[in-house]
Amino acid sequence: MLTAYDFPSARIADDAGVDIILVGDSAANVVHGMKSTRGIGMEEMLVHVKSVARAKTNALVVADMPYKSFSTPAIALKNAKKFLRAGADAVKFEGEKISIVQKLARSRIKVMGHLGYLPQTDRKPKVRGREEREAQKLLLAAQNLERAGCRWLVLELVPEKIAKKIAEELKIPVIGIGAGRYVDGQVLVFHDILGLNADENFKPQFLKKYANLKKDAVAALKKYAKDVRKGKFPRKENTY
Repeated sequence: MLTAYDFPSARIADDAGVDIILVGDSAANVVHGMKSTRGIGMEEMLVHVKSVARAKTNALVVADMPYKSFSTPAIALKNAKKFLRAGADAVKFEGEKISIVQKLARSRIKVMGHLGYLPQTDRKPKVRGREEREAQKLLLAAQNLERAGCRWLVLELVPEKIAKKIAEELKIPVIGIGAGRYVDGQVLVFHDILGLNADENFKPQFLKKYANLKKDAVAALKKYAKDVRKGKFPRKENTY
């Protein structure tokens, strides 16, 4: 699973054979330069979902429901339907919101749950489930979400052994981000994997960079600017 926010990144993800594309509310930080995911709303998220959906991928497209867009079951249903009309195949939201999952499931809307660190409501990133009591609470919440009708579950910043136990207990796929090796899938952000994140200080332990495209992009644009300033671009072959 890959978090991506627009048409070209969705096409690239699909060409690479990614199974699920999450249109994440992390677009607030990664694309819009906001300090928190709380800064993005339905209006912006719908634009991102429509852009990804236009790529017509083989991958499942999941829309991340932004802060306050699922404050009640009725509001959640209304906004989830908007995402489906925009081209999403399913929606994801944070927390053990059982009544909301049930409401959406009864309307045949596919739901992805999210437990562990919850960026929309937690003050700062923190591993959840280190203590036995908290670990048991996580397991119970995961089981409750599955029973309510969740089709998948994301675990974020959860100790590997706890994530493993949850994955073993559930029948639905468990997707990890900072949750170790023993879950059913992994999710990272397009910009982070490719080294395109503007925040060079963002180096969480769970992240592996597979390229440094920001460095290559800066070098290419410097060469372009130099060529323009020296009159080396455009050349005869670049004119009509």
